[in-house]
Amino acid sequence: MPASSNFQNAIREAQSSALVGPNVVKKALPYVGGGMVLTAGGALGGMALLASGSALYMPLFLVAAIGNLVLFFVAQNIAMKGDNGTALPLLSLYSLISGFTLSGLVSYAIQVVGAANPANPYAGVGAVGIAALATGVTFVIASFFGSRMSDSVGQALSAVVGIGLVGLLIAMVGIAIGGFFIPGLYQSTNLLISGFGTVLFVGMAFVDFYTMPRTYRDDQYLAGALSMYLTFINLFIFVLRLIIALNSGGRRD
Repeated sequence: MPASSNFQNAIREAQSSALVGPNVVKKALPYVGGGMVLTAGGALGGMALLASGSALYMPLFLVAAIGNLVLFFVAQNIAMKGDNGTALPLLSLYSLISGFTLSGLVSYAIQVVGAANPANPYAGVGAVGIAALATGVTFVIASFFGSRMSDSVGQALSAVVGIGLVGLLIAMVGIAIGGFFIPGLYQSTNLLISGFGTVLFVGMAFVDFYTMPRTYRDDQYLAGALSMYLTFINLFIFVLRLIIALNSGGRRD
């Protein structure tokens, strides 16, 4: 019995030593939630500007898209160093601008779903709400199961999701380029890409909860929050794209 007990203790110690940040998920989650609130605010602001027909929308959108890319790398680098006091305002601005860049997609979703369901004046807004709710529920489920995955399952899922991300990126770039030569290519593949992206980022949500404590120290919680935020946003985007495809005849013969 003593030998067995020592062996079990050794296994537990080995497992805990693999967690470089055992509390990082708990510390990161409030900031992910705060980022979502700021993103929603940025999206509403962009939608209001777009609805007003202002000529400023497109120039601001381009500036926001470029600025967001720069902000991401700067904020990520600072957050990885554990300089949370500097990283927090940058990540807050990043979340707000991200919402602005999503405003066009959200407005388009409301328009498409509303047109497909003329009897229901709230169908478009409801579709966006469903996408947000589905994303949130996925993260709740992932938080429970992802953090409890064994190393064999977690590492295997991480590898599969990693390969899937590369495949998705190649496919999207190929479709973007092919669209110049094959009219309607984007529309005809939108449902497939949206469905694949949705499944992929559902898997990524589970991977996040497995990898975060093994990747980030407790003082790097903002870097972990940024990683989780990106998964959340991308899952929301692909769910929304899937809803758009289903309501706009995404399946073409």
